[in-house]
Amino acid sequence: MKRISGFTLIEIMVALAILGIIVVIAVPTFNERVIVARRDDAKQQLLRLQLAQEQFRLENNAYATTAELGVPVSDFYTYAVAAQSATTYSLTATARGSQTSDEAACQVLSLDQSMTKSPAACW
Repeated sequence: MKRISGFTLIEIMVALAILGIIVVIAVPTFNERVIVARRDDAKQQLLRLQLAQEQFRLENNAYATTAELGVPVSDFYTYAVAAQSATTYSLTATARGSQTSDEAACQVLSLDQSMTKSPAACW
């Protein structure tokens, strides 16, 4: 008698159950890491804008506004520059799109001329 080899239905169901458990654990963790990575990118952009502000101040004796400085374009954050006076400014990155699923406290990141970063827990 010839023996037929292959997978039984039980073996396939066990493999699918194991795969399902792995997916249930891995997908949320992956999504969380993506959100944190995008937030880190926003922080880097704010630091780049700060360097650009200091460069502008060296050349013009005042801080730039959003129009003068130019801000990066992102699908996940809206950047803004507020030159409040010749000696102060505030840079903000506001979450948008899928990044709004980030922690509520971390949806608006800001940085000013004295390196005050807020919210501190998100930096």
